[in-house]
Amino acid sequence: MARPDLSTIHAQVALALTEDLGGELSPTNDITANLIPADKQATAHIITREDCTVCGTDWASSAFAQIDEAIKVEWAVSDGDTVAADTQLATLHGSARGILTAERTALNFLQTLSGTATAASHYAAILANSNTRILDTRKTLPGLRLAQKYAVAIGGGKNHRVGLHDAFLIKENHIISCGSIQAAITAARDAHPGKPVEVEVESLDELQQAIRAGADIVMLDNFTNEQVQQAVDINQGACKLEVSGNITDARLHSLAGLGVDFISSGALTKHVQAIDLSLRVTLQ
Repeated sequence: MARPDLSTIHAQVALALTEDLGGELSPTNDITANLIPADKQATAHIITREDCTVCGTDWASSAFAQIDEAIKVEWAVSDGDTVAADTQLATLHGSARGILTAERTALNFLQTLSGTATAASHYAAILANSNTRILDTRKTLPGLRLAQKYAVAIGGGKNHRVGLHDAFLIKENHIISCGSIQAAITAARDAHPGKPVEVEVESLDELQQAIRAGADIVMLDNFTNEQVQQAVDINQGACKLEVSGNITDARLHSLAGLGVDFISSGALTKHVQAIDLSLRVTLQ
């Protein structure tokens, strides 16, 4: 996924800043920063305390700019760069008040998106020598769907559907409500002929039904490796196969060896381990 447009980033950051500033985007509401003389200038450095894949620089820049457009941010890295612990990511120059007011919001975006990109990079590296690709899911932090999916792509992962509008994912309750796998897929084709149709199955029998009904992708939900191998043998390339559920590093290796097309993991975006970042100020 491409980086969200700057207006979307600006809006996400504005919401976060407003949350931090008591309901309005007014730096005067930062009662602690206002202890500092208004004319006090500072230089600050953003540093990572651990290895990571960087992501979120535009969100961090937007936070500083929305508080004080005179703050200058000089990035030493770009989104997608892999850096070691103690690397200096950016240098800032400007109002001490403004830098400190925007600091937490800027770092929240940067640490969260870098954490997502770092996890995706780790998974993608495990699968690098196979034809299997890691996918994200819709299990994203509320309001950060586009940002986190961008971070997954930056880390080398692939995006599943963005939301409920751009692809079908027919699950158990949809199948029950429609009457059958065949009925659900037929209705999907009739409603939106150009949209990809994926079906989640819980047995080899349901897999065969989905194949016969012409699914584009079949998600094997919580299949054992033995069942996955049987599914690959049954499928014979008729459709793409995706595996989800109980994904660990060890299982990534084994599933890639079975020849599935995709492995999806909600952990990429919902089990976010934020990167440890710090900002240090030097007064001028």
